[in-house]
Amino acid sequence: MTRPGLRCVQLFAALLAASCPRAEAGGIFEAGAYSFSDERGGFRILSATGAGTRADPIVVTEELDTADPVTLTIRAARPIQPFGSSGNYATGFLPLKIVARNNSGDAWIEFGFELQSILNVPSDYGDGLSFDQAQRVDNMIKSDSFAEFKRDFEPYDRLLFSKGKVDPLESASFSFLVTDFSPKDRFYLVEEPRVPSS
Repeated sequence: MTRPGLRCVQLFAALLAASCPRAEAGGIFEAGAYSFSDERGGFRILSATGAGTRADPIVVTEELDTADPVTLTIRAARPIQPFGSSGNYATGFLPLKIVARNNSGDAWIEFGFELQSILNVPSDYGDGLSFDQAQRVDNMIKSDSFAEFKRDFEPYDRLLFSKGKVDPLESASFSFLVTDFSPKDRFYLVEEPRVPSS
């Protein structure tokens, strides 16, 4: 027999859960000194691994359900220290590999990334965030599915992979270095698969 007090607590918990907004996707994954969230919806993070060093980059494996842009939220999960050791501190030096599974139903013929320090506001030169604009490390940008890439730094920080194709239910990997010379506790990575125009 359920006690009246316990029943009230259960009812309150159910009402609270029903009234709180829920992320469309799976949740938050930690790797190295950062956490990665699919809370903006349109895709699911399946895993995040790695220490976040050049020898052991963070690998975020995802499944995209749409050919529309999706936004990965990246947060510092450990103290921010620009000159600390990578993996133990959020240093603003983040070797990253995105493995994206195409569950959109359309073939991808290009794939773009854009950094944002403020959601929906393009990153500019003054915020210190870029795809290694200072080119601290050579040969960090690559993909197993696209032969070419182009970087734009102004008036936004974008990276576009081209000359390739990812069919539905196939996966593609993209490696690059994110640098943030004014390390932030949160920033965003917009991912934009591109499909053939009709």
